[in-house]
Formats: sequence, structure tokens, C-alpha cells
Amino acid sequence: MNVRLHIERLLLDGVDIEPGQRELLQAAVEAELVNLITLGGVANGITTGGTIPRVSGHSIQLQSEHGPAELGRNIAGAVYGGIGK
Repeated sequence: MNVRLHIERLLLDGVDIEPGQRELLQAAVEAELVNLITLGGVANGITTGGTIPRVSGHSIQLQSEHGPAELGRNIAGAVYGGIGK
């Protein structure tokens, strides 16, 4: 099964990311989503195709000592909470 996921916009309230770290954050989110979808699949309603205008994911706890890689993994887990099985 092929899954194509396009995130138009990801809103992060209360998160201050340095401009130079945005690419690291994006790469971490993408890599972890690929991992989670590969291992766990997606919800049945999503496999039929089409556009989902909004996904409500799980909340995460922000830790100031976490860098963009850890934050990206946490964000991906929250997003997957809204689309996964």
C-alpha cells in the first residue's frame, strides 16, 4: 500500500523555533511519520483517499531542553494520533 501525506500547514502555538532549525524539525516530523505509518498503518477512513481538511492530533508536553529532532518526533506522534489505527 502506498500512502501519500501532504501537510499544508502545521501550527505550533507557543513553540519558538530558530529559523535555522526549521528544516531539522521538518525532517524529524517527516521521518517519524514515515516510521509510524509503516509500523502501524493508518485509520480505515483515510485509506479510501481524498482530502481531509483538518486533523486533530494528540497534545504533547514541551520540554525546553529538547531540540528540533525530539520535538519533531513528538509532533509526529501527535499527528499520527489523529490518523493512525
